Amino acid sequence: MAGAALITGGAKRIGRAIAHALARKGYDIALAYHSSAADAQQVAGEIRSTGRRCELFQCDLADTKALPAMVRSVFKALPGCNVLVNNASIFERGEFLATDEAFFDRHFDTNFKAPFFLSQEFARSCKAGQIVNVLDANIVASTTSYFAYLLTKKALYDFTLLAAKALAPDIRVNGVCPGLILPPPGQDRAYLDRLALKVPLRRKGSPEAVAAAVVCLLESDYVTGQCIFVDGGQHLR
Repeated sequence: MAGAALITGGAKRIGRAIAHALARKGYDIALAYHSSAADAQQVAGEIRSTGRRCELFQCDLADTKALPAMVRSVFKALPGCNVLVNNASIFERGEFLATDEAFFDRHFDTNFKAPFFLSQEFARSCKAGQIVNVLDANIVASTTSYFAYLLTKKALYDFTLLAAKALAPDIRVNGVCPGLILPPPGQDRAYLDRLALKVPLRRKGSPEAVAAAVVCLLESDYVTGQCIFVDGGQHLR
């Protein structure tokens, strides 16, 4: 029996694919978004047309004080919520010496603090469930062009392992690490095609491939504290 899944950043890109994949698996969807109201409404309509529920929750994840109220609203609307997918993140280019405090805080508030405190609130409300964190295949690397962003994902990886132990046996915590899936802001798909030549499988992936990995983790009931690389072998450096 499925239940319901809270997905942050579920209105666009990878989050949208995860929302559709879980709806197809029988989950009702709590879709959290910040400013993408039109996209969120579209996804909700698509999911509802399949017979599943999709409730929308507008929230600025960088405002940690707002997170408990959002989680309470989710469980009020969907008492059977038993999955949290921490997908939302920001991805901005910035070298170490160019990273000021505002830039640093913007990344950590959304990419790390929000998953941390959402997971905490979710665990308090859910007697038995699962958390999946969306990381990045580059957590095994030391690239510096997106310094603050990558630091948040490395921190989220360690959090995934720690939380898996802290919340066991009632809540399983795992992660997925996407590689070349979608182009970053300012780039087109040709940019990914060029980078894909350096990947062992020599091709880029798709949001649906990441969503399939999320489903795999949810269905593997003896797995916790694991992170699946959905990257065509990119992490094999």
